[in-house]
Amino acid sequence: MKRLENKVAIVTGAGQGIGAAIAHAFAREGAAVVLAELDAERGHRVAAELSALYATPVLAIATDVTQADEVARTVETAARELGAIDILVNNAGINAFHDPLRMTESEWRACFAVDLDGVWHGCRAVLPGMLAAQHGSIINIASTHSFKIIPGCFPYPVAKHGVIGLTRALGIEYAARGVRVNAIAPGYIDTALVRAEWAAQADPQQAQRETLARIPQKRIGRPEEVAMTAVFLASDEAPYINASCITIDGGRSELYHE
Repeated sequence: MKRLENKVAIVTGAGQGIGAAIAHAFAREGAAVVLAELDAERGHRVAAELSALYATPVLAIATDVTQADEVARTVETAARELGAIDILVNNAGINAFHDPLRMTESEWRACFAVDLDGVWHGCRAVLPGMLAAQHGSIINIASTHSFKIIPGCFPYPVAKHGVIGLTRALGIEYAARGVRVNAIAPGYIDTALVRAEWAAQADPQQAQRETLARIPQKRIGRPEEVAMTAVFLASDEAPYINASCITIDGGRSELYHE
């Protein structure tokens, strides 16, 4: 029996990177997968990949996580089409790195609308069904920015600290009612966002070398490595893990020095 067989999972931001890798891993392990993705074309492309590779139901729904009503409709559609939601992965996010005193109000709001409000919208939409079933696993994709501060990255770490607070608060609130809420904190993972960050530097190759030099394993992580941790947390193999955060960064955040 596959690890997520007979489970229904929603993954936000599933059109690329970590989200797409999680969707693939869930489908491979037997879950019916709903891809809640802002970019409809990306969502349908990943859905087509899953349908071609795995014998499990797949549904792509264009979803803006900053809009609570859209997230609620996605959850309602998913439940109607596939059954009660067992798993939610709040993966959708944006990088927002600004000088605090030069940052505009709209830049501040944009960061929190996706990186924190979007997580809450997902949790709030699935919790009633999970509580009624007395079963469910919510996984919030946080970041090493959730507990470490890098200058020049404001207000991203503020929002990601909030994700950890939300994870812990909801995990404790509903622990006795069968719902687990956990987080994963990736460090540098080989995604389009990280590649774009390097490309924006004056010397992209040097920026990449400097990043790798600071990581004990001398490489960045792969999206699949985050995905398999999500499979574990979503499965029945982790029944006593709740209100916790698993860090996936090759040991980088434990280094004292740069």
